[in-house]
Order: sequence, then structure tokens, then C-alpha cells
Amino acid sequence: MLLFSSACFAENAKEPNVAGTFYPDNPKELSAMIEGFLNEATPKPLSGDIFALISPHAGYGFSGKTAAFGYRLIKGRPYTTVIIIGPSHYGFNGVWIYPQGNFRTPLGDLEIDKEFTQKLLNKDTDIIFDPAAFEKEHSVEAQLPFLQKVLSDFKIVPIVMGDSPFSTCRKLAALLKEAIGSRQDVLVIASTDMYHGHDYDEADAVDNLTLAYLSNMDAEGLYYGLRERKLELCGGFAVVTALILAKELGHKKLDCLAHTNSAIVTGKKVKGLWTVGYASCAIDNEKGEPQMLNKEQRKKLLEIARKSMETYLKTGKTIEVKETDPILLKELGAFVTLKEKGQLRGCIGNIVGREPLYLTVRDMAIEAAVSDPRFARVETQELENIEIEVSVLSPLERVDSADKIQLGKHGVLIRKGLDSGVFLPQVAQETGWSKDEFLSNLCAHKAGLNADAWKDKTSEIYIFTAEVFSEKEN
Repeated sequence: MLLFSSACFAENAKEPNVAGTFYPDNPKELSAMIEGFLNEATPKPLSGDIFALISPHAGYGFSGKTAAFGYRLIKGRPYTTVIIIGPSHYGFNGVWIYPQGNFRTPLGDLEIDKEFTQKLLNKDTDIIFDPAAFEKEHSVEAQLPFLQKVLSDFKIVPIVMGDSPFSTCRKLAALLKEAIGSRQDVLVIASTDMYHGHDYDEADAVDNLTLAYLSNMDAEGLYYGLRERKLELCGGFAVVTALILAKELGHKKLDCLAHTNSAIVTGKKVKGLWTVGYASCAIDNEKGEPQMLNKEQRKKLLEIARKSMETYLKTGKTIEVKETDPILLKELGAFVTLKEKGQLRGCIGNIVGREPLYLTVRDMAIEAAVSDPRFARVETQELENIEIEVSVLSPLERVDSADKIQLGKHGVLIRKGLDSGVFLPQVAQETGWSKDEFLSNLCAHKAGLNADAWKDKTSEIYIFTAEVFSEKEN
């Protein structure tokens, strides 16, 4: 299926398709435009080296400022191979790779990493080359001038993906992982725009939901959300592949650096006007436990908890809340703890997220006030003395030994048969218990098991972390 002549690639560079339309074809004008975007971009600093970017590919007048947020972060970094995966806008399904030669832009030629592309092309007949797939395509090309302005001495791996099953995304990710090996000088760019449609309000809602899946690095959920059309990314298959690859290589943290759409950029927020969303995201090499929530997100969750509890106690009704923040849309477990004059007054939560975080906090605040069997129902007159604390939980991780539990960092769930119990991480800090005391009390007083059940190999032990914050701190 690899029907190409190596000579044709060596003699001629692949000419640009959208120079003069998507971006200036004059080198000085193009260079000045990108420098202006980069100088204006103010991305938040990330602690690790950047492994991948998600970057838009519309005309620079629409998406260039957004794209600059990601490229500003990688400026001057020592990448020697850049893999660019973009969508096919012209009906080419599957995976298509340009194997060798050069891609030309007004800023000069970029050499293709032939050694790298051959590692991909020689492994699977689902991954093929046809020059027609790149003949009109702009999704890869739109990233190249930015790369030329921020990096030096690098080669590229141009890939175009059309409609593909999830298995093909996994297969390409596996081949890329094998080709990358232990290298630390490879950058991946997934080229995509977001919402496409005629409804500005819908654009905001759909993009925020899509960003929630991206922030959670949920490749499979993203893929099927795109198939169901509740999410939108024109380069969705490229992004899914990049997420799979990043997670396979141990990267766990994705940050949305900037998000906008064409209606905001042009100032034409008109019902029925065609609108396209743009986002810039980065996946870095940090492999620890990143902070999930910023100060404003914590404040919002505490306000939701307070208002929902007050409304229910006064009216018996659950408030309607609508949230668009992508982090608060994540399905995460959470507990709400109530304290009155420093003493526990109620605490109920869900270990596993089954709905958006902000709704879990809303519902658990009510449950903590009226349904904790250890306490009488909170009365309205007590509200002014109640302090609310929220614990947002990471996903559960099963461990094979209690040695892996770090007191103060990990919450623990013990399960044996139908019996189970959980302690939040702060329990160890508040009680001063040793690990043996912590686990024995968990078994005896929360799970209804023998105090030493945690030593039984038939018991299941799960750990999790929690971000804990309260009204007192905010």
C-alpha cells in the first residue's frame, strides 16, 4: 500500500496550501504577526516539561492568539522531533503519514524525520501514505510557522487522521509509544478546532463539556462523546490518540491554557451566526498529584453547598444549579462535612463520582444536614454556627498492601464481602492515630468488621487523595 517514490520527496518540498489565506505569505509579516501573538499570550506556568499541545488550526486572525498560549510555553525548549497529528477535512479516513522530504512555509523548509516515520509505516497496513491526503489539508500546516518561531533544530512527523475506530487510535498511540521509547525530546501536537455551529450559547456549553473530558484525560469517554455528538472537536481522533499516548507514557495532567470562539474574537455574538471554538491545552511531564481546584472553584463549591443546605432546610426544595466550569463538570467523588463550634455535626459523601462535581457537592450538603444517622437533623437556627468543609476525591486505587498507605495523604476504603467503610485523609491528622490505629478503627467502627480485618488478604484496600477546603479558609 506504500506507493511512493523516494526521489520525488528528496527533490521537492511540499508547498504550503493556505499561505496568503490562513496566514500571511510574506515572511516578515508572518513573523511579526506570530511574535505579536506570543508577546501577548500569558499562559500560566507549568511545573513539568511539556509533552503535548492541543492547538487550533483556523486562520490566524481567528485562532492565532489562542494557539500562542501553548507555543509560548515551549519556546526555546530542546525538542528534536515534533509529531503533528491533524484531521482530514477532505474525506480521507484512517491514518496517513508523509514519510520524508520537507514541508515548506514562508519562513523556510522543515525536514521530515524519515527515521521516525519509517518506524510507523513499516508496522501496520492501517497506517499508510497518499500524497492526496496532504494536497489541500491545512490542519498540520497551520502549526508549522508557530513551531518555526519558537523552536530550532527539529524535524517533523506529519500525520493526518480521518474517521477512525477507537482501535485505530489505540494502535497509532501504541506505535508512537514504541517509536518514542525513552526519548525526552519529542513533542506531540494535536491540531483541532472545537464547536462548529450556528448557536453561540450552544458553542459555550458544548466546548465547556468537551474541555471537561479533556481535563480528565478521558480518551475513551471523549471518543464516544464525539461519536454521540454531545462533544465536538474536528480533530477529535488526533486528540484521542494524543491522550492515549500521553497516559501510556505516564502523563496525568492536562491544563487548558486558553479558550475562546470566533464570536468572541470578532465581537459578533449573534444568534444564527456561524461560530467555531478554539482552545489551547498542554500535557506536561508532571507525574505527581496535581491540584485539581483553584481558589475560585473552591469558593464556588462552598457557596453551592451553603445555598443548597439553607434552601432545603427552609423550603424542603433542592436548588437548581447550572455550572459550565469544565473542572466542576468532572465526575468526581466528594464529601461535605459540617462542623458546629469545632465539633462534627454531619458528614456524608460519595466515594465514586456519578454526576458532575458541583451537583455532588450540592446533594451531599443536604444529606450531611439531614441524613447523617449519627446526628439529629440540622435546624435552621443552627445555620449561622455551621462551618462547611468540602473534600473532593481522586479516583480510587486498589493497593495490595497497607504499606502503600501514607497517613495524612491517603484516604482509605476497606471492603470485605458486603461490608465496607471509609476514612478521609484528614481523619489521621485530626486523631493523631498510628497507621494500625487508623486501620483498626476504620474496620471496627466504619465497616463493621473485626478490628484486624485489614490484615486479612481477602479484604480489599483502596486509597485515594482529597483536596480539602472550608469556609474558614476562604
